[in-house]
Amino acid sequence: MDEIELTADEARRLQLRAQGLLGSGFRRGGGGVAGVLAGLGAVQLDTISVLARSHELVPYARLGPVGRDAVETAYWGNGTGFEYWAHAASVLPLDDWPLFAFRRRAFRRRGWRWHKVPEGVCDDILKRLRADGPLTTKELGGAKAGGDWWQWSDQKIGIEWLLDIGEVVCVRRVGWRRVYDLAERAIPSRLLDHEPDDEECLTALVARSGRALGVGSRADLADYYRLKAEQVDAVVEAAGLVPVRVRGWRNGAWADPEALAAPVRGRHATTLLSPFDSLVWDRARTSRVFGFDHRLEAYVPKAKRVHGYFVMPLLTGGRLVGRVDPAREGRTLVARQVSFEPWATRTPARTETSVAALRTALRQAASWVGCDDVRVERIHPVAAGTALVD
Repeated sequence: MDEIELTADEARRLQLRAQGLLGSGFRRGGGGVAGVLAGLGAVQLDTISVLARSHELVPYARLGPVGRDAVETAYWGNGTGFEYWAHAASVLPLDDWPLFAFRRRAFRRRGWRWHKVPEGVCDDILKRLRADGPLTTKELGGAKAGGDWWQWSDQKIGIEWLLDIGEVVCVRRVGWRRVYDLAERAIPSRLLDHEPDDEECLTALVARSGRALGVGSRADLADYYRLKAEQVDAVVEAAGLVPVRVRGWRNGAWADPEALAAPVRGRHATTLLSPFDSLVWDRARTSRVFGFDHRLEAYVPKAKRVHGYFVMPLLTGGRLVGRVDPAREGRTLVARQVSFEPWATRTPARTETSVAALRTALRQAASWVGCDDVRVERIHPVAAGTALVD
């Protein structure tokens, strides 16, 4: 069988569709937020909240205006999701609990993650949870004002370790605090009792990476769930992915055969993306697929920021045409800075198209978060600002 060759444009469109941002996406079938979670396989969590928290922005980009209660219920409230380490701290479909047994076992073998666990602390925590749970770290008596991992209390060290090895589960978040319960109580026995070996776990996760990306390089497949490259190599064929070559990509790639079999068609989404959205969370992949240099500058000193604090890529027409640094002032959504890609404003026609997409994305986002006005403070290039006013 000859190796399948794809153009870079075909690969880009495959990824957009797989990520629910081209065509009917995750709207089809009425699965709502739970359908987005199932389709993506992982939704990254982050503490930063500007327009909304990242895990709320991800379904918004694919479904349009969704209520916060609907998001929280879909993730934690009705037994569809759990929180664990995937690409980073992520919400994952509950049915995937067994697939992370390989990671839980790896933690156990190592014996620690960031801290050595103080003797006796885990036993005390399990007793409290068994008697009084679910509980937050504060309710367990161990919260500190500083959330940095090196400042963790003994109780925080213990509860996070128990989460790592699967003895406890985060069943929901309240005020961004994790609420923990015993895994034996929170996870259905059909899942809790199923312990696939490492090869089975990795095979299934690589298959899920391929499905969530449509097409990806070895590094892309590994990054999605933070696997090792050699782990991908060992199971990629068993995962059922098809080797392909993408013109312009330095290395070979693998594709989901179902994605290859279905023509890519449908409407492109116009939206602002969370900087932690799975379409763009891998900088190298975002650069290769979209020609877009994506960087979160929230942790960069203010004087050194180029595009702003919480930079949200602007997606339209299947391209990342620029960046928006948003904020809220009362009932006004403020774009502190808008930066278009040079190609997106190279001609008057392109400028008009890009500015129209910006207007749409800002108005939709403003309506979603309860704002009735939009203000743009800075825009680059200046010509785009003139077009915005016009």
